[in-house]
Amino acid sequence: MRHRFVGIIVVVALGLLFQGMAYAEGPVKPTEKDKCSVCGMHVAPYPNWVCEIVFKDGTRAFFDGPKDMFKFYFNIAKYNKAKTKADIESLYVTEYYTTRMLKADDVYFVTGSDVMGPMGDELVAVKGKARAETFMKEHHGKKMLSFDEVTPADIPGGMMKMKGMKMKGKKMNGM
Repeated sequence: MRHRFVGIIVVVALGLLFQGMAYAEGPVKPTEKDKCSVCGMHVAPYPNWVCEIVFKDGTRAFFDGPKDMFKFYFNIAKYNKAKTKADIESLYVTEYYTTRMLKADDVYFVTGSDVMGPMGDELVAVKGKARAETFMKEHHGKKMLSFDEVTPADIPGGMMKMKGMKMKGKKMNGM
């Protein structure tokens, strides 16, 4: 009987250990049901733009692009009253050229380019300074910022809901 009890304790402990490890594995692919935590749009149809915030408790918030991820990041209480910046484990964005999910700290964000995301003007994530500079030249970018340099003023359309988006002369990507 005692061996059975010890075995149960070991199994439960291993289960908790592996559950904790699953939280730290990085980004996951959104399901068809996952919606942007800011605008409510389904994110899976736009894999070239998906962003994700992973919280320390293992929960996740998905976004249809960096613009909405930053809106959430700068005003978490508006979108999720139960979370704060201190609850964030990591942030991931889809890199423009490779379409791979990378940590937001590992890319530059280009503003003002002619590349459109699912919701219009977007902050475009590009890995590497040289590639970001090339992207800026090829797509008429205005500014290149690291994650820590992005401010609410850099978010296309500002922190308010976008109204009457004009997309004349812009290139659509990832749709």
